[in-house]
Amino acid sequence: MGVGAWGGAASLVLALSACTASPPADTRSGTGDRDSVTGGAAATPGPDEITLAFGGDVHFEGRAARLLDRPGGLGSIARTLRTADVAMVNLETPVTRSGRRDPKELENARDRYWFRTRPAAVDVLADAGVDVVSVANNHAGDYGAAGLRDTLAAGRKRGVATVGAGRGEAAYDPHVVEVGDLEVAFLAADGVQREGAGGVWSATAGRLGTASARGSNAAELVDEVEAASARDQLVVVYVHWGREYQSCPTQSQRLLARDLAAAGADVVVGSHSHVLGGAGWAGEAVVSYGLGNFVWYHARQEQTGVLSVTLDAGGAVRKSWTPAAISSTDGRPVPVTGAARGRAVADWRARQRCTGLAADRGGSQADDPAYASSVSRIDADLADRMRRSHRPGCPVPLRDLRHLELTHRDFDGRARTGELVVHRRWARQVAGAFGRLYDAGFPVARMRLVDDYRADDDLSMAANNTSGFNCRRVAGQRSWSRHAYGAAIDINPVQNPYVTARGVDPPAGRPFAGVPRDRSAPARPGVVRAGDIPVSAFTRLGWEWGGDWVSSKDYQHVAAPRGR
Repeated sequence: MGVGAWGGAASLVLALSACTASPPADTRSGTGDRDSVTGGAAATPGPDEITLAFGGDVHFEGRAARLLDRPGGLGSIARTLRTADVAMVNLETPVTRSGRRDPKELENARDRYWFRTRPAAVDVLADAGVDVVSVANNHAGDYGAAGLRDTLAAGRKRGVATVGAGRGEAAYDPHVVEVGDLEVAFLAADGVQREGAGGVWSATAGRLGTASARGSNAAELVDEVEAASARDQLVVVYVHWGREYQSCPTQSQRLLARDLAAAGADVVVGSHSHVLGGAGWAGEAVVSYGLGNFVWYHARQEQTGVLSVTLDAGGAVRKSWTPAAISSTDGRPVPVTGAARGRAVADWRARQRCTGLAADRGGSQADDPAYASSVSRIDADLADRMRRSHRPGCPVPLRDLRHLELTHRDFDGRARTGELVVHRRWARQVAGAFGRLYDAGFPVARMRLVDDYRADDDLSMAANNTSGFNCRRVAGQRSWSRHAYGAAIDINPVQNPYVTARGVDPPAGRPFAGVPRDRSAPARPGVVRAGDIPVSAFTRLGWEWGGDWVSSKDYQHVAAPRGR
């Protein structure tokens, strides 16, 4: 295929044969409004429909470099890509042997990586059926403007279209494909923090760079979507966005997806987090928040797949998922078979819950209000309500406690108002910490005073309640718990149980007792991992996480150290 934007060149419209091929033979109709999920009998598209296929991040580093010298390097996943009328991925590496490393002075010094690959990478993708790549990401500029220029030239030479880069405004130009009577405009932009101050990380007038969806730049992307929709084109937007290793969407992702859908986008997909995110419907638009890694140099986050979306002249009509796993041998995505296939599909479908997206076409996206919090003293009515959790003899008087009302996301991605009681010393800082959880999209099942559960810690944990103050002793000891001082909070106790040699509390948390909790472990909604946003948000306050304890693990527990 041709190129949509080469240093300011106008978009090209290419003619393809009308859609006559069937989608993968392992697609079946699912529940809901014309939605489908991989796993059964074939569903043949109509004569006026087209199918698009999307994969996540692609690298050819390390062991994945072996694919560059192997015919048919991507293997059997290519069947799913080739079946689609147009297939698209995110090329997360410059295709260059020239240029110099960009200093990336805006990135954490301990977290800077530079990647590049040979032109054979584009050949491998083209051979597998990939037609369009996004280069709007945080590695496109690893070797400066020269490396980005070489990347665009490699795509042009090998007939793979690139989007998301160009000179100035041309970086936002769509690549337009004509399939029968339908035209599809493909756009891309980078929404994560820029890694360097150089122009390559955000195209400006007369300078080569990537398209940005950060801050006010998002308006330019939305304008391009509106313009393409006004031309009666179907519109696809591939966004590099999200928080690393976080499956649920951030607040900024949700707001951008809403704006793109309202502007006329029919499909909004994205990657960057390295883990699969949820997919669903924002009105008539398909939104997928995280396609994960696709071709990758390690298999620590092995879950991947291909999202296929079928469209007609009115927009998206259904989606399907072909699950795969990244090979630990060579980094290619291998389709999942047998019983593991059903489990992978169920997992993918379950990830929709925390997105706020609708399960069915035409459903509305959940509201996305700004984070709000309030801090107030304990008045007479609240003191009466707290008569179980605060009694005579407690180490902290009521006058030193504060009642917090906080916005949080539930496990369905909907904004809720919760409440906590903490010590006045920590009240505003705790409110700020939960604001960071909200912005990151970290879900909290419920947040009610422990008095709603008779101040019984076991009942509160069993209800998966996130709670703060409770005048109680440490289990099995005479010393006061940090909760009795309003200096501790338990977050999602079911997903983050208290694990000791004696057992697991709450009992409903047993399936989560042994899940990996390192930062790059597979993401599960509501699960707290090392370095995860709940840990980092409270570490900033000087608090400690019970998951770091040695003799036992209290994964739900964050608390101020004793003496503070």
